[in-house]
Amino acid sequence: MKQKYKEYLKLNKNVLLGFLGSIIVSAIAADYFGDQDDYLNTSLTLIIDYAMFFSIFGGLFYFDNRKKYVLNNGQRDNTLLKSDLIKIISSLGIGEVVYTIVRWTLQYYFLLINYEPYMASIISQLISTVVYMVTLNLSVKLTKLYKDGS
Repeated sequence: MKQKYKEYLKLNKNVLLGFLGSIIVSAIAADYFGDQDDYLNTSLTLIIDYAMFFSIFGGLFYFDNRKKYVLNNGQRDNTLLKSDLIKIISSLGIGEVVYTIVRWTLQYYFLLINYEPYMASIISQLISTVVYMVTLNLSVKLTKLYKDGS
């Protein structure tokens, strides 16, 4: 299998594991904040979602890539690291903007039509995750984060 496809798989694995952890914690948070106004429940749940997602994703991404930027002499390849950080932050940023809009809007809507808070959180996050994954992978492809030989 080409190295770039392995890198795509690792990135997607890390993102999905991050979302798996955050979906559980977000559903609990949404239920906990169920007595709050719908916009407040949605906003607090989204903040907790982000904290959990980035904690899990960041840790997994670091462990998968910590050796990628070390040269044979033990020094860090700062040029490649800087280039890749710009590309991954750009890709994640684009995906996060789309995710935030879709997730907040859907959860708020589901709460307005009287879904249980935990169910509104789960459904909105599942739909938003699909949209995020498509956006992220297109962004990674456009920025050429993973190319042959890298």
